[in-house]
Amino acid sequence: MSNSAEVTNPASSIPHYGAQAQPPRRIRVIGVPLDLGASRRGVDMGPSAVRVAGLEARLEALGHEVTDGGNIRVEIAETQTAGKENAHYLKQIAQTCTRTAEAVVKMIEEGMTPLVLGGDHSLAAGSVSGVAEFYRRKGEKIGVVWIDAHSDINTPETSPSGNVHGMPLAALLGLGPEALTKIFGYAPKVAAENTVLVGVREIDAAERENIRCAGVAVYTMRDIDERGMRTVMEEALRAAGNGTAGYHISLDMDWIDPEVAPGVGTPVRGGATYREAHLAMEIIADHGRLLSFEIVEVNPVIDEHNRTADLAVELACSAFGKKIL
Repeated sequence: MSNSAEVTNPASSIPHYGAQAQPPRRIRVIGVPLDLGASRRGVDMGPSAVRVAGLEARLEALGHEVTDGGNIRVEIAETQTAGKENAHYLKQIAQTCTRTAEAVVKMIEEGMTPLVLGGDHSLAAGSVSGVAEFYRRKGEKIGVVWIDAHSDINTPETSPSGNVHGMPLAALLGLGPEALTKIFGYAPKVAAENTVLVGVREIDAAERENIRCAGVAVYTMRDIDERGMRTVMEEALRAAGNGTAGYHISLDMDWIDPEVAPGVGTPVRGGATYREAHLAMEIIADHGRLLSFEIVEVNPVIDEHNRTADLAVELACSAFGKKIL
């Protein structure tokens, strides 16, 4: 027996997680400058802020083909009446969501990956409905990973504010008003077992009961603190991808700590760090099952030198395959 120490290959001990680069995509960008769903104004300028931050050029630098489809038509609050106290501007928001859903279906039919820019989070009732409808026609279903400081699972009956940007996930699960739940004439758009909340840290009392009743998986910021971002994202993507064609990623920029992303619609302290946010997006890219992507709640009115929009572009690039090495 040799007395010499066993020689190992140093490279064998180095993790090569997600070494395969993501293949080029045909990405279609659309803006949904919607701010009817929130109390604080300004997120209607989010799509412009993200475009100004160089979204198209930076995605093209990764090898993707990117086209901009312009903005979905949205009514201006000053020209409208708010309507019901428990669901402000519901009619107008539902119309915008329907137009968004139809545009998303058309994009995917043309072989594009939708990249939707918000706007407040109520637009997701439309974007996700469009993705779900395309795959429903093929006999398939989709998953949703909802990355947000809030659970957005209120209904008009449970909402303390009447702001519809707190209701889109409920609508996609078949809860809430038919104007949002029944886009394309059916509900739910996604199954609870394929729906995952990541990064929540501010939940209304009534929403807790809605979450329990709906049966969706939830990873709070405490879960991320205790278990780490990689474990949380791996489990989230596994649930969203189980038996589905893939998943829609809905990224609310208020998921990130306001020290890093100050220009958001509803900032909440204690969010994800800069590197945690990038790691989550990088893991999404590694899995390669992204069907569509949206970034919402960028508010340039309260931002600092477009920092939040610039970060949104960085995160989109990570989700679409940009790597450190």
